[in-house]
Amino acid sequence: MFKKNLFILSIGLLCLIASHLMGQSNKPLPSNRVIKIDYNKTAGALNTMFKECIGAGRANEGLRADWQKQLTLTNKECGFKYIRMHGLLSDDMGVYKEDANGNPCYNYQYIDALYDFLVSIKMKPFVELSFMPTALASGTKTIFWWKGNVTPPKDYKKWQDLIKDLTLHFTNRYGAEEVKTWYFEVWNEPNLKGQFWTSTQEEYFKLYDYTSQAIKSVNAQYKVGGPATAGINWVSELIDHCTKNAIPLDFISTHSYGVKQGHLDEFGKAGTILSKDPSSISGGIVNFHNHMANSPNSKLELHYTEWNSSYSPSDPFHDSYQSAAYILDKLKRIGNAANSMSYWVFTDIFEEAGPRFTPFHGGFGLLNIEGIKKPSYFSYYLLNKLGETELTNSDSSSYTTKSATGNIQVLFWNFKNTLPTDSTNDQSYFNQEIPSKPIGNVTIDLANIPKGKYNLEIYKVGYKVNDPFTTYILMGKPDQLTQQQVETIKQQNSGLPISSQPIIIRADGKFTKNIAINENDVFLVNIVKQ
Repeated sequence: MFKKNLFILSIGLLCLIASHLMGQSNKPLPSNRVIKIDYNKTAGALNTMFKECIGAGRANEGLRADWQKQLTLTNKECGFKYIRMHGLLSDDMGVYKEDANGNPCYNYQYIDALYDFLVSIKMKPFVELSFMPTALASGTKTIFWWKGNVTPPKDYKKWQDLIKDLTLHFTNRYGAEEVKTWYFEVWNEPNLKGQFWTSTQEEYFKLYDYTSQAIKSVNAQYKVGGPATAGINWVSELIDHCTKNAIPLDFISTHSYGVKQGHLDEFGKAGTILSKDPSSISGGIVNFHNHMANSPNSKLELHYTEWNSSYSPSDPFHDSYQSAAYILDKLKRIGNAANSMSYWVFTDIFEEAGPRFTPFHGGFGLLNIEGIKKPSYFSYYLLNKLGETELTNSDSSSYTTKSATGNIQVLFWNFKNTLPTDSTNDQSYFNQEIPSKPIGNVTIDLANIPKGKYNLEIYKVGYKVNDPFTTYILMGKPDQLTQQQVETIKQQNSGLPISSQPIIIRADGKFTKNIAINENDVFLVNIVKQ
């Protein structure tokens, strides 16, 4: 078992080395790129860690009809498998109270309504066990508009009994074989003392011990993990703790965001700044993966249960067309270093700061409150159109795939952080119309395609193309949208192909296509066999 100090030193050294190496590989892409691929040269199954999990604000929001409608659409078009959210045990879910004699009373009707819906659309819960029911809490400290209690339990035996009873309830309702496929994550960001946890690391480990033992007492094959921390903190300590005390640990979960400042800036007052470091987010994930791969804990799954460009739900970069290329750039750099990358979150129906007063306010969501698809949504929509087999490809800003039906997909992009300086706030810069500049051409050069008739579809995300925020800006940024305005924005940013035409592949199996590209454009070339 590695020691804590050695772990931290190794991670630091790896970060320095990888930052240098990644800096060498982050030179601007040539103005005339060529993506050259051979239909017969494959790189194996496409790694789809990008759609394993998606985030949502809190469990109670999942009881809303509009939330459920948006998740159904997102699941259908983007293919996410799991969903994670805060507040499953908070008071607004009505889970726990005590009678006049202090005896626990359990109630799962709201959880059942939510989880029954998830199962009905073939999604699985990534069960975040938080926050503390008031009747079980040791203190009064809360977080967010909806007042999630962030104090330890007043009675750990009662907490353990609650978790055991809830796990038994899941087993009886959905069956052990189904629940074996779920993940149980203990709490959220306990390292942020005073925000998500009022006590110490030692107290969190105590919470983890009681929780994991309660879950495993129901079924030893159920998966439990943590520490769900911000920035890969407390990971080595949790591993050491579990190893020394024979506590079950099936996976590591942690979070990563790509801004330089402004932590938990709910209303965008402090100002967040998108990092200009090309290896932000991805560098730390790759480094940590490499370290774990060479440690005695190499078999532990690694789940990033939150990631995003910014941790503020008031950051206009979330609404910007640049976010689509940003998401693809980060996911491509991460590669197979994580088992899942759960984007935070799928919808702006998200009330940490309370109900929001404008349709575009820099919210985390892939969709806004009215269900308008943002550029970030379209990045996942296009990723979900990729085939199951990856084709060999040396271009660092693209995915090339084929499907069993004979279709071929080339998804490529250019990402450039256009913040004028390292000190320019996202809130002052991205909250305006930002035209993109042409940077050259991309040539798609395909070989050995089976001859026959195909249809060539081209999708695009960029400035004024599947860019609803710019459409909204040009409308004058109304505080509220009429139904007609919502429909106009949706129609102008529908996600449909920008072109579609029949093509014939001859016996030589060759196909070439030149496409002009601007900064922060995203394209999908989809060649569909007829």
